[in-house]
Amino acid sequence: MHWIEENIKANYIMGVDEVGRGPLFGHVVSAACIMPKNEYIMGIKDSKKMTEKQRNLMQRLIWSKALAIGFGAASPKEIDQYNILEATKLAMVRAINEAVKFQAPDIILIDAVQLELPYRVESIVGGDNKSYAIASASILAKVARDSLCYGWDKIYPGYGIAQHKGYGTKMHMEALHKLGATKAHRKTFIKL
Repeated sequence: MHWIEENIKANYIMGVDEVGRGPLFGHVVSAACIMPKNEYIMGIKDSKKMTEKQRNLMQRLIWSKALAIGFGAASPKEIDQYNILEATKLAMVRAINEAVKFQAPDIILIDAVQLELPYRVESIVGGDNKSYAIASASILAKVARDSLCYGWDKIYPGYGIAQHKGYGTKMHMEALHKLGATKAHRKTFIKL
């Protein structure tokens, strides 16, 4: 696998990605991370192309190697208030602000989203397949949001959040019709 980092003249390359733009329920979660230059963990790839078990293993390896990690989220209320793209940007900025406390980046690579920041920033469409740092961030964000879903499933039983992670599955829609929406549902996403 050839990562775009191999062609970037910078020591501290931060990758940023988000998960949870499509669900009807819960926060959109973003992660930012800086991995050591020219050191690659075998098996890192876009989190969507991995099993949960693989992601959990890779997440632990990323934590053991990363120079900086930050997380950010935007709530269902913020998603409804601003729209999903603006809420995603908010979550990303929050993640970046956390990560820079550990190491300032020379460049920030963001998966498909444009952000105005006081750093050199590059938006890369399909970045989680091209950038090692973005792929690493995608894994961190996915594991973090999945963990939240397991917790939400206990708080809001009957919706199946642990199974479908808040997406609009048949099971979820049937539960919404039967139980109604919770305060953790995105009101602007639900058409009942």
